[in-house]
Amino acid sequence: MEFRRRTIVFETADLDAESAFWAGLLEGTVEAKDTWHNIWVDGDWHLAVQFAPHHVPPVWPDDASSQQVHLDFYLDDLEAAHAKVLELGGKLVKSADDPEARTGFRVYTDPAGHPFCLAWP
Repeated sequence: MEFRRRTIVFETADLDAESAFWAGLLEGTVEAKDTWHNIWVDGDWHLAVQFAPHHVPPVWPDDASSQQVHLDFYLDDLEAAHAKVLELGGKLVKSADDPEARTGFRVYTDPAGHPFCLAWP
């Protein structure tokens, strides 16, 4: 079986804020349509954002509700990525347990409340 395209779609009540956040973080561009925005990075379609007027953000951490899905980004310059996430409207929701550890992660949410991690190897 050969897939023509694979993408991750985020639901949000604010298409502009959500798509601008992900395009800014991934250094991509937004192709905006009425209820759907595509985020392009290096000429490839990477993410999409779908208008969901009644979107309720997942709660993290909360054992009573599920994250449903989250993304992990591994990188070398954690502090630069951290600053960029905050500048674009993301929020830090959990600091690293041990910032000096050989491996670790921080948990953030995007403007619509979807959780994701910035991690280091």
